[in-house]
Amino acid sequence: LSVPCSAILSSYLLGERLNLLGKLGCLLSLVGSTVMVIHAPEDEEVTTLEEMTSKLKEPGFLAYAAILLALCLLLIFYLAPRYGQSNILIYLSICSVIGAFSVSSVKGLGIAIKGFFAGQPVLQHPLTWILVITLVASITTQINYLNKSLDIFNTSLVFPIYYVLFTTIVITTSIILFKEWVTMTVIDIIGTVCGFLTIILGVFLLHAFKDMDVSLGNLPQVLQNEQPAPVTRDDKNILIEVDNSSIAPEDKPKVFMLYT
Repeated sequence: LSVPCSAILSSYLLGERLNLLGKLGCLLSLVGSTVMVIHAPEDEEVTTLEEMTSKLKEPGFLAYAAILLALCLLLIFYLAPRYGQSNILIYLSICSVIGAFSVSSVKGLGIAIKGFFAGQPVLQHPLTWILVITLVASITTQINYLNKSLDIFNTSLVFPIYYVLFTTIVITTSIILFKEWVTMTVIDIIGTVCGFLTIILGVFLLHAFKDMDVSLGNLPQVLQNEQPAPVTRDDKNILIEVDNSSIAPEDKPKVFMLYT
């Protein structure tokens, strides 16, 4: 509900508007995300910090986390200073990529909290404090760049795009961390891919046509205002027109037609 609520509230409270294609993009983003969540496999049951530690130490997740961290550093230190003020995807990509670490930390801290109330010595486990530091750093970074994005760009565009990117990264992280793709059926794989493509289409409509003044009221006028294609005439027609003119301009040479 964050996507339609942010679009409606930003329209009434901040005076921002979302055109017809933007609303269609929001709808497609919601549909695509819903399809992805429906076809996503169930989380693997992890009940102790030792099991969570073994999951985090697996080579596949370590490689994935290293790629995300390198991408985040590239976005923060290279792309953000150059293109962050003009491209809405830069700041929101940083928030979304960092979201993979924050969600994984929340998952681990949830297990730690359950273990704490069960009488387990979770405070002596080093993973607990690693997860706390990671969560604080990631959430602080997310809030910082999300506020920067909201200061520059339209709120009705920021939240749908952020929602879509964040959801995609989180589902991908969960699949890799808990190896959920092993239990996915062919139907679930096709549904996940179709949902992801629908999300891409929705984000494209939101971002590419944000400056167009398109609504249900002026849609017929927008479609009718297309300029007709210019008529291309060959040299023969031009010569005949000049020859048939009653008064030829003095500054233009006369053309004589020879007939045989």
